[in-house]
Amino acid sequence: MTQAAATGTGKYERLLERCRSLEPVPTAVAHPCEASALAGAVEAGELGLTTPILVGPAAKIEEIAKAAGINLGSLEIVDAPHSHAAAAKAVELVRQGKAELLMKGSLHTDELLGAVVARDTGLRTGRRISHVFIMDVPTYHKVLVVTDAAINIAPTLEDKVDICQNAIDLAVSLGLEKPKVAILAAVETVNSKMPATIDAAALCKMSDRGQIKNGILDGPLAFDNAISRQAAEIKGIQSPVAGDPDILLVPDLEAGNILAKQLSFLANADSAGLVLGARVPIILTSRADTVRARIASCGVAMLAAHARRKKV
Repeated sequence: MTQAAATGTGKYERLLERCRSLEPVPTAVAHPCEASALAGAVEAGELGLTTPILVGPAAKIEEIAKAAGINLGSLEIVDAPHSHAAAAKAVELVRQGKAELLMKGSLHTDELLGAVVARDTGLRTGRRISHVFIMDVPTYHKVLVVTDAAINIAPTLEDKVDICQNAIDLAVSLGLEKPKVAILAAVETVNSKMPATIDAAALCKMSDRGQIKNGILDGPLAFDNAISRQAAEIKGIQSPVAGDPDILLVPDLEAGNILAKQLSFLANADSAGLVLGARVPIILTSRADTVRARIASCGVAMLAAHARRKKV
């Protein structure tokens, strides 16, 4: 592992340790036509997390690799003339069973997800697609999943069921038996004037009835009560989740996006990103991501892909 990837609190590294005994997962990388995107894909391959299949204009990919000093070795390149075609081809490789993961290169997220959700040629399932940030927050005692902060703008109750289940399934694939889900709102009491609190209460009852499986849910919880057991006790909240959540389910995209960026920029958290709910996990990385976060995204996706193999 590179020096840049070896820094941090060790939470990501413990996840990556679980990857060492697993075989690399074939991964279609859509349009890696920028140096950092290409380097991230290649490094994940060198670390044995993925077997990258580079999809995009072959000459341009080779030119970028040469200019940046990136050794492509014997990596397969599937030629596609532009980003739109690369997204469609990468999705096609997944549909054909030639890839078990999809990874964003340097194209826009909307362009990649457009190919994913295409009705006849995409990777839809019965679940709603959602995004998770897998965050290493230095001031928190374990990896923290924040969802959904990137795709579902104003999710309905039914949307939140899928968002929650997607995150729980991911956490289980990371080795947790019963992930703890804190359903966030501004207050910890149910209030008909605050729809997020009604949704939280409904989600908890749906979990009791088996409509959401394999998680321990509690909510509504304000952020302080969710993260701090002491804050919860002061408010008289008795909860197995308070002070120890694995997953924070936010009320809407704006709240989630603000929360994730606060953790990154005020608490120096690293954030790995995945899209869930499609046929395969989708690795979303950005040029602003650290090498460590990019590698963590690939490692988490690899664990999810291997968990999916066991289900099939």
